[in-house]
Amino acid sequence: MVLQTQHMRRTGRHAPAAAGAARGVDPGQQHGAIVGQTVPTPLGHNARMNAALLQIRDAVASDAPGIAAIYNDAVLNTTAIWNELQVDADNRARWIAERQSRGQPVLVASGAGGVVLGYASFDDWRAFDGYRHTVEHSVYVHPDVRGQGIGRQLMQALIARARSQGKHTMVAAIEAGNAGSIALHTRLGFVATGHMPEVGTKFGRWLDLAWLQLRLDDAPPH
Repeated sequence: MVLQTQHMRRTGRHAPAAAGAARGVDPGQQHGAIVGQTVPTPLGHNARMNAALLQIRDAVASDAPGIAAIYNDAVLNTTAIWNELQVDADNRARWIAERQSRGQPVLVASGAGGVVLGYASFDDWRAFDGYRHTVEHSVYVHPDVRGQGIGRQLMQALIARARSQGKHTMVAAIEAGNAGSIALHTRLGFVATGHMPEVGTKFGRWLDLAWLQLRLDDAPPH
């Protein structure tokens, strides 16, 4: 198991449903970087059952350990996020509370017994008034249930939430080699709007950043 993890760290691995957090530091991570290793509990034979019992809902504090584990898997084993420090449940609980206090959604996909199978969120794209109708999102799925449509369902719920809040544009920043995530976003109506070569690094190599956007309405600005 250790050798497999080391191999993935050397080569990098894409998380097909992941998007949005590749380019920057997670705001919640800046408040107390974590040294503990919280990683997803294998779902084994229960993976399909969990996916079949899927529920999309708003996150609560008790979801923090599951969210932290999925986040840490992306940090350790994928190029879906360009952070290198893990987080713990307390960190993610603060992150959930901070986002929700500002009216920003944190959605989870939960399965049997409330196990967290994935999560998605969005926040302001830029901290200037003129960008108030634009959000950038992130979506991550437990490694044992990727490819079962959970990322798509989370994204559909997140898009609906953005529309209900009167947002005009959603922005996705995706590692350019993550073909699965780019394909998912394309199927949901996102269009490619930019490509930035070698703006990040992880696992000892340079990474390109792809930008995709979804226009949510045709309303004039207000």
